[in-house]
Parts: sequence; structure tokens; C-alpha cells
Amino acid sequence: MARTGTTYTRHFLTATETRQHELLGLDLGEGAPRRALVLGMILFALWVGPLLLIFGLPNEITFTLYLLPPLITTVYGTQRSTRLDRRWNIANWAIGARYLVLGHRPIICAGRRAATRGEWLPRRARWAGKAELLLDSPLGPLVERWLGESEDVPAGAGSPVRLDARPRLYGPDAVVKAYGRKALAQHQGGAQ
Repeated sequence: MARTGTTYTRHFLTATETRQHELLGLDLGEGAPRRALVLGMILFALWVGPLLLIFGLPNEITFTLYLLPPLITTVYGTQRSTRLDRRWNIANWAIGARYLVLGHRPIICAGRRAATRGEWLPRRARWAGKAELLLDSPLGPLVERWLGESEDVPAGAGSPVRLDARPRLYGPDAVVKAYGRKALAQHQGGAQ
């Protein structure tokens, strides 16, 4: 007999999502998710602000350049990720970009000690397949300098840890038995 587990997280998120049904007197029908609208406004301000400072007000030709990139990013970025159901696509994009730019710093012994510089993955190793494409571009020398020297991936601190986890399922009888031992130990400790 197969057992089925259910995750309610996504259902609660979509059920409790607030929606905006009217915006500046314009009826939005069933409503747009408010979190998506807020993200869209932030992206629009971050994109259009510098364009207005550099180029001024848009005309008929450049209006698309002002509006389309934040709109496309908002529409595709607020969709649920196919890799991890609880995340939006924009979260996955941000995590991927952070990994490529800043890298991965390993957590050692649950953060008891910080990783040394030799334990980080070098930039060239993180950009493995993408670096060749960038090196062939006109920006090749700049990319080469940014990637740094060609170095091997540092060796690990030791052999890999093998986990041999065996889950155990305790029934009510085992819990009562364990509780009985604990209660007996407390009773004997209190009587002395």
C-alpha cells in the first residue's frame, strides 16, 4: 500500500493571496495579485527612473523600451517556478545571478567556522560553460580580467561524508513505554 503525503503550503499561499480589483478607477475583473503589482511598480521605477534621467521623456518609438522590460520581467517573474513550486521565477533568477557574481561560500559545521578563501569556488569555475561564449564576444579581454586566473577548483577539506540514515517509526506502545521509563526515573529521583 502506497502512502501519499500532502503539502499544504502552496494551497495556503494561493488561497490567502490578496488581489487588487480596481486600480485608478480601472476595473481589473477578478483582480491582479497585489504582490505582483508591487513588484511591477518597483521594477518599473528602477527601470524608468534612470532612463528618464539619461534620455528624458519617451517618444512614440522609445515608449516600448521604457515599458516592455519591466512588464515582461513582472509577468514571467511572478509565475511559479517549475523547479521549486514555492518560489517565483524572479527568486530563482536572483539566486542564480548571485551565485554567478558572488559565488558559493560553503557552510562548515553549521557555521561554526567561516570558509577560507581556498574553499570558495573561483569565479572561472562557476562560469564554466558560459565563460567561453563571453570570451569570444567583443568584451573578451574585460571578461578575461574579471574571471581571473585559470585555476583549478580547490580540493575539498577531506573525503566526502557518507550518511547512512535509517528512519524508525515508533508506535504508541513504544512512546508509552519510553514515557513510563522517564516518569519512573523522575519519581525515583524525587524520592531520594
